[in-house]
Amino acid sequence: MPVSDSYPRSFDEDVPLDQHTNRCPECDGRLTINATERACEDCGLVVTGQRLDRGPDWSSFDDDTRRRAGAPLTAARHDRGLSTTSGYGSDGNGNGLSNRKRRQLHRLRREHSRGRYESKADRNLMYGFTEIRRITGALGLGDSIRDQACSLFRTAQSERLLRGRSIEGVAAACVYAAARCNGLPRTLDEIASVARVEQERVQNSYKSLNVELGLPAQPMTPSEFVPRLASDLDVPDRLQQRALELAREAERAGVTNGVQPSGFAAACLYRAGLRSKWLTQREVAEAAGTSTATVRNHRDTLDEFVR
Repeated sequence: MPVSDSYPRSFDEDVPLDQHTNRCPECDGRLTINATERACEDCGLVVTGQRLDRGPDWSSFDDDTRRRAGAPLTAARHDRGLSTTSGYGSDGNGNGLSNRKRRQLHRLRREHSRGRYESKADRNLMYGFTEIRRITGALGLGDSIRDQACSLFRTAQSERLLRGRSIEGVAAACVYAAARCNGLPRTLDEIASVARVEQERVQNSYKSLNVELGLPAQPMTPSEFVPRLASDLDVPDRLQQRALELAREAERAGVTNGVQPSGFAAACLYRAGLRSKWLTQREVAEAAGTSTATVRNHRDTLDEFVR
Protein backbone atom coordinates (compact mmCIF):
# COMPACT_ATOMS: atom_id res chain seq x y z
CA MET A 1 0.00 0.00 0.00
CA PRO A 2 1.44 3.39 -0.89
CA VAL A 3 2.37 5.64 1.98
CA SER A 4 0.04 8.36 0.68
CA ASP A 5 -2.97 5.98 0.97
CA SER A 6 -2.36 5.47 4.67
CA TYR A 7 -3.49 9.00 5.45
CA PRO A 8 -6.77 10.59 4.43
CA ARG A 9 -6.46 13.34 1.90
CA SER A 10 -8.00 16.63 2.91
CA PHE A 11 -7.58 20.28 2.17
CA ASP A 12 -3.95 21.39 2.64
CA GLU A 13 -3.17 25.08 2.96
CA ASP A 14 0.34 24.48 1.58
CA VAL A 15 -0.97 23.08 -1.72
CA PRO A 16 -1.87 25.74 -4.31
CA LEU A 17 -5.47 25.80 -5.53
CA ASP A 18 -4.42 26.35 -9.14
CA GLN A 19 -4.74 22.97 -10.83
CA HIS A 20 -2.29 23.89 -13.58
CA THR A 21 0.55 24.56 -11.11
CA ASN A 22 -0.38 21.62 -8.87
CA ARG A 23 0.32 18.89 -11.46
CA CYS A 24 3.51 16.97 -12.05
CA PRO A 25 5.17 17.86 -15.37
CA GLU A 26 6.17 14.20 -15.88
CA CYS A 27 3.14 12.05 -14.95
CA ASP A 28 0.46 14.68 -14.35
CA GLY A 29 0.25 13.57 -10.72
CA ARG A 30 -0.55 15.63 -7.65
CA LEU A 31 2.21 17.76 -6.15
CA THR A 32 2.56 18.10 -2.38
CA ILE A 33 4.70 20.48 -0.38
CA ASN A 34 6.46 19.58 2.83
CA ALA A 35 8.98 21.46 4.92
CA THR A 36 11.86 21.03 2.47
CA GLU A 37 10.62 20.32 -1.06
CA ARG A 38 7.76 20.14 -3.52
CA ALA A 39 7.41 16.63 -4.98
CA CYS A 40 4.97 14.42 -6.87
CA GLU A 41 3.02 11.82 -4.89
CA ASP A 42 2.98 9.29 -7.74
CA CYS A 43 6.42 9.29 -9.35
CA GLY A 44 8.36 11.09 -6.62
CA LEU A 45 9.73 13.84 -8.91
CA VAL A 46 11.11 16.76 -6.91
CA VAL A 47 9.97 19.90 -8.71
CA THR A 48 11.39 22.56 -6.40
CA GLY A 49 13.45 22.47 -3.23
CA GLN A 50 13.76 24.87 -0.37
CA ARG A 51 16.57 27.38 -0.67
CA LEU A 52 19.40 27.05 1.80
CA ASP A 53 19.46 29.58 4.58
CA ARG A 54 23.10 30.48 4.94
CA GLY A 55 22.48 33.07 7.64
CA PRO A 56 23.30 32.73 11.33
CA ASP A 57 21.40 30.40 13.62
CA TRP A 58 19.32 32.58 15.93
CA SER A 59 18.09 31.05 19.14
CA SER A 60 16.36 32.43 22.19
CA PHE A 61 17.63 31.81 25.71
CA ASP A 62 15.68 33.44 28.53
CA ASP A 63 14.30 36.19 26.27
CA ASP A 64 17.84 36.94 25.12
CA THR A 65 18.29 36.40 21.39
CA ARG A 66 21.77 35.18 20.55
CA ARG A 67 23.50 34.23 17.37
CA ARG A 68 25.15 30.82 17.50
CA ALA A 69 27.29 31.28 14.39
CA GLY A 70 30.96 32.20 14.66
CA ALA A 71 33.21 34.18 12.38
CA PRO A 72 33.59 32.98 8.77
CA LEU A 73 36.52 30.88 7.67
CA THR A 74 39.58 32.87 6.75
CA ALA A 75 42.82 31.93 5.05
CA ALA A 76 44.74 34.39 7.23
CA ARG A 77 44.79 32.00 10.21
CA HIS A 78 46.76 28.80 10.51
CA ASP A 79 43.61 26.98 11.70
CA ARG A 80 41.34 28.92 9.27
CA GLY A 81 39.72 30.73 12.20
CA LEU A 82 38.18 27.64 13.81
CA SER A 83 40.03 27.92 17.11
CA THR A 84 38.36 29.19 20.26
CA THR A 85 39.42 31.93 22.64
CA SER A 86 39.06 32.19 26.39
CA GLY A 87 37.64 35.26 28.07
CA TYR A 88 39.37 37.43 30.65
CA GLY A 89 37.35 39.53 33.05
CA SER A 90 33.70 38.88 32.17
CA ASP A 91 31.36 36.19 30.92
CA GLY A 92 29.24 36.12 27.75
CA ASN A 93 26.69 38.53 29.24
CA GLY A 94 29.29 41.04 30.39
CA ASN A 95 29.05 40.15 34.07
CA GLY A 96 32.16 40.20 36.20
CA LEU A 97 33.91 37.02 37.28
CA SER A 98 34.92 35.95 40.73
CA ASN A 99 38.53 35.47 41.70
CA ARG A 100 38.12 31.71 41.56
CA LYS A 101 36.79 31.89 37.99
CA ARG A 102 39.58 34.24 36.98
CA ARG A 103 42.23 31.80 38.20
CA GLN A 104 40.46 28.97 36.42
CA LEU A 105 40.35 30.91 33.13
CA HIS A 106 44.03 31.74 33.51
CA ARG A 107 44.87 28.04 33.75
CA LEU A 108 42.59 27.29 30.79
CA ARG A 109 44.28 29.94 28.64
CA ARG A 110 47.69 28.57 29.55
CA GLU A 111 46.76 25.02 28.55
CA HIS A 112 45.01 26.29 25.43
CA SER A 113 48.15 28.16 24.39
CA ARG A 114 50.24 25.03 24.89
CA GLY A 115 47.93 22.80 22.87
CA ARG A 116 47.10 25.30 20.15
CA TYR A 117 49.66 23.96 17.70
CA GLU A 118 49.69 20.30 16.85
CA SER A 119 53.08 20.37 15.17
CA LYS A 120 55.97 22.63 14.30
CA ALA A 121 54.43 23.19 10.87
CA ASP A 122 51.38 24.79 12.50
CA ARG A 123 53.65 27.02 14.55
CA ASN A 124 55.50 28.10 11.41
CA LEU A 125 52.19 28.83 9.69
CA MET A 126 51.03 30.96 12.59
CA TYR A 127 54.29 32.94 12.62
CA GLY A 128 54.28 33.38 8.84
CA PHE A 129 50.65 34.50 8.75
CA THR A 130 51.30 36.98 11.56
CA GLU A 131 54.18 38.43 9.55
CA ILE A 132 52.00 38.65 6.43
CA ARG A 133 49.26 40.48 8.32
CA ARG A 134 51.84 42.91 9.69
CA ILE A 135 53.33 43.66 6.26
CA THR A 136 49.98 44.09 4.51
CA GLY A 137 48.80 46.35 7.32
CA ALA A 138 51.92 48.50 7.10
CA LEU A 139 51.57 48.84 3.31
CA GLY A 140 47.81 49.45 3.40
CA LEU A 141 46.96 46.42 1.26
CA GLY A 142 43.49 44.92 1.27
CA ASP A 143 42.20 41.74 2.87
CA SER A 144 42.12 39.93 -0.47
CA ILE A 145 45.87 40.45 -0.93
CA ARG A 146 46.44 39.28 2.65
CA ASP A 147 44.39 36.12 2.13
CA GLN A 148 46.10 35.33 -1.19
CA ALA A 149 49.52 35.80 0.39
CA CYS A 150 48.57 33.48 3.26
CA SER A 151 47.30 30.84 0.82
CA LEU A 152 50.54 31.14 -1.13
CA PHE A 153 52.56 30.73 2.07
CA ARG A 154 50.59 27.59 2.94
CA THR A 155 51.26 26.21 -0.55
CA ALA A 156 54.96 27.01 -0.23
CA GLN A 157 55.11 25.13 3.05
CA SER A 158 53.34 22.10 1.58
CA GLU A 159 55.83 22.12 -1.32
CA ARG A 160 58.71 22.27 1.19
CA LEU A 161 60.00 25.61 -0.05
CA LEU A 162 60.61 26.93 3.47
CA ARG A 163 63.61 24.69 4.05
CA GLY A 164 66.81 26.70 4.20
CA ARG A 165 64.92 30.02 4.08
CA SER A 166 63.70 32.36 6.78
CA ILE A 167 59.99 32.51 7.50
CA GLU A 168 60.09 36.32 7.41
CA GLY A 169 61.66 36.32 3.94
CA VAL A 170 59.14 33.87 2.50
CA ALA A 171 56.25 35.80 4.08
CA ALA A 172 57.44 39.08 2.53
CA ALA A 173 57.96 37.31 -0.81
CA CYS A 174 54.37 35.99 -0.65
CA VAL A 175 53.05 39.52 -0.14
CA TYR A 176 55.10 40.79 -3.08
CA ALA A 177 53.96 37.86 -5.24
CA ALA A 178 50.29 38.46 -4.38
CA ALA A 179 50.67 42.15 -5.27
CA ARG A 180 52.39 41.27 -8.58
CA CYS A 181 49.74 38.71 -9.53
CA ASN A 182 46.99 41.30 -8.95
CA GLY A 183 48.79 44.05 -10.88
CA LEU A 184 49.38 46.32 -7.87
CA PRO A 185 52.23 48.81 -8.34
CA ARG A 186 54.39 47.73 -5.41
CA THR A 187 58.14 47.55 -5.75
CA LEU A 188 60.45 45.11 -4.04
CA ASP A 189 62.05 48.01 -2.17
CA GLU A 190 58.71 48.91 -0.57
CA ILE A 191 58.10 45.35 0.58
CA ALA A 192 61.65 45.02 1.92
CA SER A 193 61.42 48.35 3.75
CA VAL A 194 58.76 46.97 6.13
CA ALA A 195 60.06 43.38 6.20
CA ARG A 196 62.31 42.08 8.95
CA VAL A 197 64.93 40.69 6.56
CA GLU A 198 67.20 42.12 3.90
CA GLN A 199 65.96 42.81 0.38
CA GLU A 200 68.22 40.10 -1.03
CA ARG A 201 66.46 37.40 0.99
CA VAL A 202 63.05 38.62 -0.12
CA GLN A 203 64.19 38.66 -3.74
CA ASN A 204 65.65 35.14 -3.55
CA SER A 205 62.49 33.79 -1.91
CA TYR A 206 60.32 35.39 -4.58
CA LYS A 207 62.44 33.88 -7.35
CA SER A 208 62.05 30.45 -5.77
CA LEU A 209 58.26 30.87 -5.46
CA ASN A 210 57.99 32.08 -9.05
CA VAL A 211 60.01 29.17 -10.46
CA GLU A 212 58.66 26.34 -8.32
CA LEU A 213 54.99 27.36 -8.21
CA GLY A 214 54.68 29.01 -11.63
CA LEU A 215 53.09 32.24 -10.43
CA PRO A 216 50.93 34.12 -12.96
CA ALA A 217 52.85 37.34 -12.37
CA GLN A 218 52.85 39.83 -15.22
CA PRO A 219 55.68 42.31 -15.92
CA MET A 220 55.09 45.69 -14.32
CA THR A 221 54.82 48.68 -16.64
CA PRO A 222 55.61 52.36 -15.94
CA SER A 223 52.01 53.38 -16.66
CA GLU A 224 50.88 51.37 -13.62
CA PHE A 225 53.17 53.38 -11.32
CA VAL A 226 52.24 56.82 -12.64
CA PRO A 227 48.91 57.21 -10.73
CA ARG A 228 50.42 56.17 -7.39
CA LEU A 229 53.43 58.45 -7.78
CA ALA A 230 51.18 61.29 -8.88
CA SER A 231 49.04 60.78 -5.78
CA ASP A 232 52.10 60.76 -3.51
CA LEU A 233 53.47 63.93 -5.11
CA ASP A 234 50.04 65.64 -5.26
CA VAL A 235 50.39 66.74 -8.87
CA PRO A 236 47.51 68.16 -10.94
CA ASP A 237 45.38 65.87 -13.06
CA ARG A 238 46.62 67.37 -16.33
CA LEU A 239 50.23 66.51 -15.46
CA GLN A 240 49.20 62.99 -14.49
CA GLN A 241 47.38 62.49 -17.79
CA ARG A 242 50.36 63.82 -19.73
CA ALA A 243 52.72 61.49 -17.84
CA LEU A 244 50.40 58.55 -18.60
CA GLU A 245 50.47 59.43 -22.30
CA LEU A 246 54.28 59.56 -22.26
CA ALA A 247 54.53 56.23 -20.46
CA ARG A 248 52.11 54.48 -22.82
CA GLU A 249 53.82 55.87 -25.91
CA ALA A 250 57.17 54.64 -24.59
CA GLU A 251 55.68 51.21 -23.84
CA ARG A 252 54.30 50.90 -27.36
CA ALA A 253 57.68 51.85 -28.77
CA GLY A 254 59.44 49.25 -26.62
CA VAL A 255 61.87 51.63 -24.93
CA THR A 256 60.72 50.55 -21.44
CA ASN A 257 61.87 46.95 -21.81
CA GLY A 258 64.37 46.00 -19.14
CA VAL A 259 64.13 49.25 -17.17
CA GLN A 260 62.90 49.90 -13.67
CA PRO A 261 59.19 50.74 -14.11
CA SER A 262 58.95 53.03 -11.09
CA GLY A 263 62.02 54.99 -12.18
CA PHE A 264 60.70 55.42 -15.70
CA ALA A 265 57.31 56.51 -14.31
CA ALA A 266 59.10 59.13 -12.20
CA ALA A 267 60.88 60.37 -15.32
CA CYS A 268 57.54 60.65 -17.13
CA LEU A 269 56.12 62.77 -14.32
CA TYR A 270 59.22 64.96 -14.29
CA ARG A 271 59.10 65.34 -18.07
CA ALA A 272 55.40 66.24 -17.97
CA GLY A 273 55.93 68.99 -15.40
CA LEU A 274 59.21 70.28 -16.78
CA ARG A 275 57.78 73.40 -18.42
CA SER A 276 55.82 74.50 -15.38
CA LYS A 277 58.67 73.45 -13.04
CA TRP A 278 56.16 71.66 -10.86
CA LEU A 279 58.51 68.86 -9.75
CA THR A 280 62.20 68.51 -9.14
CA GLN A 281 64.37 65.50 -9.89
CA ARG A 282 64.99 64.85 -6.20
CA GLU A 283 61.27 64.86 -5.36
CA VAL A 284 60.28 62.35 -8.01
CA ALA A 285 63.35 60.21 -7.29
CA GLU A 286 62.54 59.98 -3.57
CA ALA A 287 58.90 59.13 -4.30
CA ALA A 288 59.90 56.36 -6.71
CA GLY A 289 62.74 55.05 -4.54
CA THR A 290 65.40 55.63 -7.18
CA SER A 291 68.25 58.01 -7.87
CA THR A 292 68.27 61.33 -9.67
CA ALA A 293 70.70 59.91 -12.25
CA THR A 294 68.09 57.30 -13.22
CA VAL A 295 65.49 60.03 -13.63
CA ARG A 296 67.82 62.06 -15.86
CA ASN A 297 68.71 59.07 -18.03
CA HIS A 298 65.07 58.18 -18.61
CA ARG A 299 64.27 61.84 -19.25
CA ASP A 300 66.91 61.90 -22.00
CA THR A 301 65.31 58.80 -23.50
CA LEU A 302 61.95 60.55 -23.51
CA ASP A 303 63.49 63.66 -25.07
CA GLU A 304 64.81 61.55 -27.96
CA PHE A 305 61.52 59.71 -28.34
CA VAL A 306 59.05 62.59 -27.85
CA ARG A 307 59.63 65.78 -29.76
